[in-house]
Amino acid sequence: MAVMITDNCINCGDCASECPVAAILGESDEKNPHKGERFYVKAESCVECVGHANVPRCAEACPTEGSIVWDMPYTVDFEEYYMSGNDNNVYKIREHKKKGLMLPSIKAQPFIQEIDMKSRELHVNVSL
Repeated sequence: MAVMITDNCINCGDCASECPVAAILGESDEKNPHKGERFYVKAESCVECVGHANVPRCAEACPTEGSIVWDMPYTVDFEEYYMSGNDNNVYKIREHKKKGLMLPSIKAQPFIQEIDMKSRELHVNVSL
């Protein structure tokens, strides 16, 4: 994942329209674990815009301070973190018919390595 949307989200949709990999679900989407509350970044799909832009486009587009924050990289090192989050309905990781839960061991995602792990752990605001 790398970024997540907080409850500061005003559901404007600006972030979703900017995502180059369609990793953001609207607040009314059935697959959104926070349905009816806020938009949601699919952990298994977010690439932090690596290969698309210098910074996450969702954060660039978002008009609300503190709505887009850093999260842990979607890599094997953080598989337990994402499994636990999936079990606790923080994340809703896609289940593939043949491969099962699309955890980092199935498909890890790129991330901006310059962002320190402490900022990710504390869910620091993605500042541009």
